[in-house]
Amino acid sequence: MSSKEARKRYNTDLTDAQWLIIEPWLPAQKAGGRDRQVSLREVINAINYRSRTGCSWEMLPHDLPAKSTVYEYYRQWQRDGTWQTIHDCLRGIVREQAGKEPLASAGMIDSQSIKSTGVAGERGYDAGKKINGRKRHVLVDTLGLIIAVVVTIASVQDRDGAKLLFADATGQTRLEKVWADGGYRGKLIAWTQQKYGWDLEIVKRPPDQKGFAVLPRRWVVERTFGWLNRYRLLSKEYEVTIESSTADTLAAMSHIMLRRITSTKTQCQQNEHLFQNEHLLAQVT
Repeated sequence: MSSKEARKRYNTDLTDAQWLIIEPWLPAQKAGGRDRQVSLREVINAINYRSRTGCSWEMLPHDLPAKSTVYEYYRQWQRDGTWQTIHDCLRGIVREQAGKEPLASAGMIDSQSIKSTGVAGERGYDAGKKINGRKRHVLVDTLGLIIAVVVTIASVQDRDGAKLLFADATGQTRLEKVWADGGYRGKLIAWTQQKYGWDLEIVKRPPDQKGFAVLPRRWVVERTFGWLNRYRLLSKEYEVTIESSTADTLAAMSHIMLRRITSTKTQCQQNEHLFQNEHLLAQVT
């Protein structure tokens, strides 16, 4: 059934160009089973709708695929690494579109504490931010694109979260330089150099600064958090499992990058070859 004929378009729906990009990275139907009865494009549309609006699975509009079907695909792609593959391939395309190498050599690190709702699941208390919930640790490149994301309980210190991030980033980057705020100072600097050979530089706030000011390099990761905050599902911690929280972040960021890649017809035409090159997939898997 054609989604164009069946219903009116939501703002979060994939365009034809976006679907052509993302479709090859979705798992093929398993051999021997019954024919697939649902449009994977509509499944992605439902996931994007939930991510942007923050609705629960049960509140998905009735003109989208059934909640149970969408959730099953969402969980399957979470378990088999599909979300990670899509995200990492799209990041390579955006970077090449900006004239950069697919893998980053420099990045910024930071964390964001998020309040938990009444759902069950792991949580902790961030005494500094006075937030009971979880913490989203991210490592981004100079464009603000996520290289790695790790979700922990909020009581995990930034320095410990950084170690988890760096371990997750290996193979996804050719990092040489990482900028961070004062929460990452101390032994982590020497540890990072010794273990990975990366230069971790602390961007300090000027001693005479009063109020808010944009700090070199650090503003990039703060902008990334701003992008993610547009997706209401990420504004609070609604998920029971940390794995689902991570998948939510990757799905939202993938939607952001898809929109950037296809923002203009000219960009699509100029970068058509990027969508067909298999070398991007080989570099991130």
